[in-house]
Amino acid sequence: MRCELATAPGDPERPNEDWASVALPAAGQGGSLVLLDGVTPPASDYGCVHPVPWFTARLGGALLELSASRRDLTLAEVLAEAIRRTADAHRETCDLSHVRTPQATVVLARWGAEEIEHLVLSDSALLLEAHDGSVRAVLDDRLDRVPPEVLASLTATDALRNAQGGFFTAAADPAVAGLAVTGVTARAEVRALAALSDGASRWVDMFGEGDWAQCVAVLRKEGAQGLIDRVRTRERAEPTTPLVRRWKRHDDAAVIYAEL
Repeated sequence: MRCELATAPGDPERPNEDWASVALPAAGQGGSLVLLDGVTPPASDYGCVHPVPWFTARLGGALLELSASRRDLTLAEVLAEAIRRTADAHRETCDLSHVRTPQATVVLARWGAEEIEHLVLSDSALLLEAHDGSVRAVLDDRLDRVPPEVLASLTATDALRNAQGGFFTAAADPAVAGLAVTGVTARAEVRALAALSDGASRWVDMFGEGDWAQCVAVLRKEGAQGLIDRVRTRERAEPTTPLVRRWKRHDDAAVIYAEL
């Protein structure tokens, strides 16, 4: 089995808020992957004494441990428990009811001998490549449905954050796990998996450099860091055009690529 991980900050002067990891049991019968994209808070107070990387490390670590060790739990139950554990770690010091309390997008996949389970929450992506080279993208497109003029306003965006009719992220409420995009695919149908934060998926969905199948082909040939390098090259090629979603010219990028 081949697995590759890469992650890079959008700005070397700021900490990377993405988090990615893979668990491969010693028996070699399966594994799991976790990718998180931490949501950058505004400069104003957001009710928490902890930075976003603290949150993604806590949540990511809990997701990896639970997905690998608790196969009796569905991935939605894994996410709910991981959110609960992370919230318990700072509810005594922080205002977890704040709309901007630390939060993240989630991609979670787990495979065994017979099937692959998946979960996606918010705008990171999971790609499933079939043996014929076709690729199915598992996406949660609720954030993409929000009009750009709404996203231009922090107040308007916050009114839709983790609210019905808006979009959802993993923050402090375990109930959000029930709103994630989930599913199961026969392992025999899948040749490779890829998880991408939106800082990496922009190679496809922002810059239009290729489709999802071509994106996986880049990963197979050039590796996870190769895709991130392509994104950075494309970003630098647009010095005056505000293409970057939510006004980030360079975003944190994380990629996991696994050939099954």
